[in-house]
Amino acid sequence: MIRFLAAFLCLLPAGLVSAQTTYSFGVLPQRSAVLSAQYWNPILDYVTRKTGVPLELGTRRTALEYSEAEARGEFHFVYSNHILAPGHDDAAYRVIARIAGDPIRSQIVVPQSSAVKALGELEGREVGFANRNAFAGYAAPMAALIGAGVRVVPVFGGNQEGVMAQLRAGAVPAAGVNSRVMKEYAARERYAYRAIWTSEPYQNLPVAAHPRVPPAVVRAVQDALLGMATNAEGARILAASAAVIKQERPWGFVPALDAEYANQREVYRVTWKAEVR
Repeated sequence: MIRFLAAFLCLLPAGLVSAQTTYSFGVLPQRSAVLSAQYWNPILDYVTRKTGVPLELGTRRTALEYSEAEARGEFHFVYSNHILAPGHDDAAYRVIARIAGDPIRSQIVVPQSSAVKALGELEGREVGFANRNAFAGYAAPMAALIGAGVRVVPVFGGNQEGVMAQLRAGAVPAAGVNSRVMKEYAARERYAYRAIWTSEPYQNLPVAAHPRVPPAVVRAVQDALLGMATNAEGARILAASAAVIKQERPWGFVPALDAEYANQREVYRVTWKAEVR
């Protein structure tokens, strides 16, 4: 009987057997550490209780430090589009879901009062970006500037909201941003801005799993996330988390595939090819 029980337990995902096995859930630090924790911890707690898979929020001080850790495969699960960058190929994260809602767009924005109206007016000037691995906050706007033949001096703010704060303070005349994060930041801070360039639409940031995570654990987490919006408790948690960052409906997670992110991989490739690394 004991031998049978041991064999049975070996067939189960490790995270569903032992509370001592904790899976890290890396979250790209687009916002401050406090806002990221307030948004994500209730969601991860819900998934942990629903699945028995212990999840723990993982991040780093800056988005670049986070991205480097992600490229090394240090997180079991991630919420990030940095996995699409060429330097992250070895980690081989696999997309399992994405945040619900409209597609994201990259924008180059200026203060509402700025005289700048076109990309060419930024020639030779400083432009704020989140970090070199950011997609909407660097790769996409930089690809647009490269395509327009406009040379700028990149200034990095550490994360999305870091560079938005620099723009608001007048430290940079323009910034490359994720349109959704910019809109939420402006709503919270009552900041007026306008876009002088907007990209094509891209799928929202994916949730992905590292290959070392057992398939049954991946499925359990995926199912819990996808079903969260239709569960009464899950819906309440999503609404509360959305209120923290001024996130608009719809809330929750929807299915996603790696193939849906091919255009983002191509933008990364163009930007990385143009740079001396």
